[in-house]
Order: sequence, then structure tokens, then C-alpha cells
Amino acid sequence: MRVHQLPHALGLGIAAVAMLTAFPVEAKTISVAAGGPDANEALQEALILAEPGDIVELGAGVWKLTDGLSLDVDKVTLRGAGTKDGTGSILDFSDQQGAGEGLLVTSDDVYLTNFAVLNTKGDGIKSKGADRIVYHRLRVEWTAGPKETNGAYGVYPVESSDVLIDSVYVRGASDAGIYVGQSRNIVVRDSIATENVAGIEIENSFDADVHDNVATKNTGGILVFDLPSLPQQGGHNVRVFDNVVNDNSTPNFAPKGNIVASVPTGTGVLVMANSRVEIFDNVFENNGTANVMIVGYRYPYQDDKYQPLPRDIAAWNNEHGNKAGFAPAFSGGAEIAAAMGGAIPPVLWDGAGSAIVNDDVGVLSLNLPDVSTPQSEAKPSPADLKGEAPTPLPGITLPAAMEAKVR
Repeated sequence: MRVHQLPHALGLGIAAVAMLTAFPVEAKTISVAAGGPDANEALQEALILAEPGDIVELGAGVWKLTDGLSLDVDKVTLRGAGTKDGTGSILDFSDQQGAGEGLLVTSDDVYLTNFAVLNTKGDGIKSKGADRIVYHRLRVEWTAGPKETNGAYGVYPVESSDVLIDSVYVRGASDAGIYVGQSRNIVVRDSIATENVAGIEIENSFDADVHDNVATKNTGGILVFDLPSLPQQGGHNVRVFDNVVNDNSTPNFAPKGNIVASVPTGTGVLVMANSRVEIFDNVFENNGTANVMIVGYRYPYQDDKYQPLPRDIAAWNNEHGNKAGFAPAFSGGAEIAAAMGGAIPPVLWDGAGSAIVNDDVGVLSLNLPDVSTPQSEAKPSPADLKGEAPTPLPGITLPAAMEAKVR
């Protein structure tokens, strides 16, 4: 019960109310059991009644939910009993009536941990304008596997500062499994993205570390994009390192018209129109188009402020396995591969902007420095992009209170 509700209920005087407000009500745990015909209402009511500092605790079991959930209270923890079927806390949206997300968070300092979200009609878990948010030990999955009708994003923080995604598993998103957009100060780590169109995507964001993840069996493993006509542009300062990016072989199942619908099957890391992106100490294997692609934005746009070229992209010390570029899924790719003995080099650059590749592997340039030149005019040839890399970017430091939550 909130303090401002107490005077009428208890007959307290002004002095007594002042004394109560001087000492915050102690944080509490609100436990919610799974199952029952009113599961949706019970869980949403708990999220509404929660106050700053409270823990909403999900019991083990399966919630059969028909409507999306929302949380708009600061400093709340939503904690489950685990992510595994049979023993965890499973929020099952297979019978969801609307097309929205499973859970929408619009408040700050929220900690989401130890539960699963399945088969949402829209995005799995979305947070908007939610600063210092932590996604930890979560599973978001469309259990029937890749389908165009699946929700677009698995975990989806947008327009936020200080974002931590740690130990998350996402499968089946028709856009991006793990997506961070128009945000700053971001860490995505120790997570698995599989059978999504894009495994992990950092879009129009500043200052991000993407490390120690596994991106496998997606269309594209890890994407770093900057797109026009969005409130925040000029994506920069992104480090992609210590990831395993392999076998990204799922045919693209994004709905037509989405920007990720153009990502070629078999893409490892794709950088488009960003600046100061570092790709290092990753392990690549069995990506049919390329392990690393660096390209400009080659689509129509009407935005005078937009800068479509990749700039100051650097790759070094990556491990490239024996198989890459054996099935390049872009126009003319098969012909280029045939002319080069059956495969193109592991690194593909369209020729726009600037990049340094100090890995000891081949680089293929399409020699299209002007992004307005159609790809049909490509003149592919080997390129030497070795050079002196810029001063390394600093690592991302998140607030200590965020890191303490996941220890």
C-alpha cells in the first residue's frame, strides 16, 4: 500500500504521515504462482502493484498467456525459477490474441532474470527508454523454428543508456534475436543466438561491446548497422570480440521489406555504414558468404544528415576456419566464386568507405566506392587492406550496481 493511501484508511494525522514518508517502505517480494485461469491477470497485477525495490517472483511452471504484459515501475526485479521446460518459469504466449510484445518495460533500473518467453506474436521482451536495464539468464524462443510469422525481435532494448544483456538464449526471431537500437553504453555477452535472421544486431548505437557470444545457424551472425531516418544516427565505437561465429546457414526468412531481408545467407559479421568498429579475436568457421562483410548503405533514402559509408573499420587477430565464402548468396556471388576456384575470400568489402584488415586471409573488393553505383557494375578483385590500426577503443564500463546483479 502506498503511503499516500494511508491517511484515509488509518485515520493518520499530517505529522504521522510526514514521519512515514521520511522512512521508505521496506522492499518486498511478490510471489506469483503459475497456472490457473487468471494467470494473465495475476501476473499483470503483480507488475502494477510492485513498488521501487520490489521483487516479482515467478514460481516454476507454465503460464498460458493470452495478452502481453507491461512494467512501468522503476527499480523492479522480475525473477523466475529458471528457463527450462519442466523446471523453470515459462511464459507461453502461443495463444496470444494481440500482435504486441510478450513483455514491455518502460521504466529504469529493471532486472529481468531466470525465465523464458515463448512464441509471442510480436517481439519477445522489449524495453523502450529503460535506462540501466539488465537482461540476464533469459530464454526467448519460437519453438517451431524459423518462420516468417514469428515475432521480429527476441530481446529488444531501444532508446536506452546502460544496457546489459548477459547469458541470454534466443531462437527463431524473424528479424534479430538480440537487438539493441538507438542506445549507448551497451554490453552483450555470454549469450547464444541461433536460427534467427540476424543473431545479434547493434543498430544506430554508440559505445558497445559484443563479446563471448555464440552466433550460429542464423542467416547472419552479428550485424552492426547504421540506418537513415531514425532519431539517433551515426553509430560508432562498437567492439566485436571473442565471439564464436559459425555455420550461419539458415535461409533468410525475414518478411519482405525489412532491411535484414537483404542479408545474404552465410554472413558472419556484417558492418554497414558505421564508424570505429573493431572486430578482433573472434573464431569464424563455415559461413558460406563471408566471415566478415564491410559495406555501405546502398538503398534509397531521403535524409540529408545520413552518412552511408563505413569508416575506420578494423579487423585483426581473428581465427578463420577452413571453410568460408563457398556459397556466396548475393547477386553474382556464385559466378565470382566459380572464377576463383570455388570460393571467395573470407573477407568481403564493397569498396566503399575505409577499412583495415590485418587478418592473414584474403579480401575481395567489389570496387564500388560510390554507394549509388549499382552492384551489377561490380569489378571484383583481391584487395590488400593491411595497415596501421587506429588506437584501440576503450572497453565499456557499466554502473557497478548493474554488474553486481549478475554476479
